[in-house]
Amino acid sequence: MKKKLLILLSIVVLALAACGKKDDDKQESTSKKGGNERIASLSIHLTNDLLALGITPAGSVVGGSLNTFLPHVQDQLKNTKPLGSAKDPDMETLLSLKPSAIYADKEFSGTDTSKYEKIAPTHVFDLDKGTWRDHLKKIAKTVNREKEAKTFISDYEKERKEVKALIEQELGKNSKAMAIRVTGKELRVFSKNRPMGPILFDDLGFTPANGVEKLKTNRPYEVISQEVLPDYDADAIFVIVNSDDEAKTAFKQLEASPIWKGLKPVKENHVYVVSDQPWLDYSALGNKMALDQAKKMFSK
Repeated sequence: MKKKLLILLSIVVLALAACGKKDDDKQESTSKKGGNERIASLSIHLTNDLLALGITPAGSVVGGSLNTFLPHVQDQLKNTKPLGSAKDPDMETLLSLKPSAIYADKEFSGTDTSKYEKIAPTHVFDLDKGTWRDHLKKIAKTVNREKEAKTFISDYEKERKEVKALIEQELGKNSKAMAIRVTGKELRVFSKNRPMGPILFDDLGFTPANGVEKLKTNRPYEVISQEVLPDYDADAIFVIVNSDDEAKTAFKQLEASPIWKGLKPVKENHVYVVSDQPWLDYSALGNKMALDQAKKMFSK
């Protein structure tokens, strides 16, 4: 009788142990998939790369001057704690989050990440190296979402080709484009660098307008006077107008000027006013949203 009881107890113990192992395995695989990751993101671009992979960070820095999450992703960050600006993250909130990992941008975190390392394992990404695709793949590797990254990039590639074809229908092949930004105080022209250069010249296939190639490669833009606009000889102009009243007034004044009225893209109706977000958010999600907008614009 005793022997039977011992055998029965052994079976129960083994069964329970097996169940526990299954639960552990399940937990480990969920954690590996990024399901149990509590990531604190110290870069708006990394936040949006995480969202592209289906991961909502537990905490994220906000858009510098906005003091809140960027408008195009706000609805996806309802359960995310704001962590202040990338230049000066709120350490108290970061600490209270108890993150399992911290993601930082080299530009802002520099080389001294010891204060973050004390809180959680810290991954630093150099967003000036490689493209948003490279950044996405690198993040995907750390959260075990390589399949999702691959799918995201191949979907983007498919849509990119569609939009490029629509642009060629509208403007012909090898059409020259430039992107400008109107602020209350100055007129800027974007270089080939991120944020605007890669989507216009690499993805959508525009040729840089005259002089864009010569702009300093270490800066995203240069300030110009409206008098030099005709020198660029662009076929299309993408315009971003800052949201403040001074910038809106400045753009109205520019539109009323004879210089602007004389430009080929203005005469031929190839001026495209786009919003700063998502066009200036150089992330996987930002670029995808900008591409969606471009598709609508060139499908009309």
